[in-house]
Amino acid sequence: MVGIPKGNVILTGCGHTDWLSGCCFHPSGTKLATSSGDTTVKLWDLVKGDCILTLGGHSHAVWSCTWHSCGDFVASSSLDTTGKVWDVNSERCRYTLRGHTDSVNSIEFFPFSNTLLTSSADKSLSIWDARMGCCAQSLYGHMHSINDATFTARGHMIASCDTCGVTKIWDFRKLLPMVSIDIGPSPGNEVAFDSSDTELLKGKDLASLCTHST
Repeated sequence: MVGIPKGNVILTGCGHTDWLSGCCFHPSGTKLATSSGDTTVKLWDLVKGDCILTLGGHSHAVWSCTWHSCGDFVASSSLDTTGKVWDVNSERCRYTLRGHTDSVNSIEFFPFSNTLLTSSADKSLSIWDARMGCCAQSLYGHMHSINDATFTARGHMIASCDTCGVTKIWDFRKLLPMVSIDIGPSPGNEVAFDSSDTELLKGKDLASLCTHST
């Protein structure tokens, strides 16, 4: 963990046995969840700098993790074609999300709700009810593996990006595509909206960033 703006290292944690794929701060800012190629999700106490819980259950690499806004649940996505919802208090998997037919590359909770969004190498997005562990809706339109997907803060739009550089914006209320932006051929690795929901940032390759007005 690095301090801003000086860039000084203020915390280093060791425990995963393979590469790290993602991290996500607890809503309170006192904990961190990390995902790894070692098939686990680890939770870290940022005050002590120690790993306080290891969540194991995926059979292949874990690509991403996300906290629920209440701070009691973590969701993860994996190469094993599933997502999982973990109950931090009981230290157990609450639900395994099954439905994708290829690697689940990203997972994200819609803020202050029980709705989850996943993107997959099977070229689809899925909307899940985390209370039931079931898929409510799938969205199709990408022609290539989807690397990442995210909600706007207000929740009225979804953005997704794929391995051939295509970014799509979806109307979350109507569950329909709104616009497609092709800035390939480099893959889109991550998408993020600004706090006003009017600008979209896309990480393309090792050094490229693109912004678009929404």
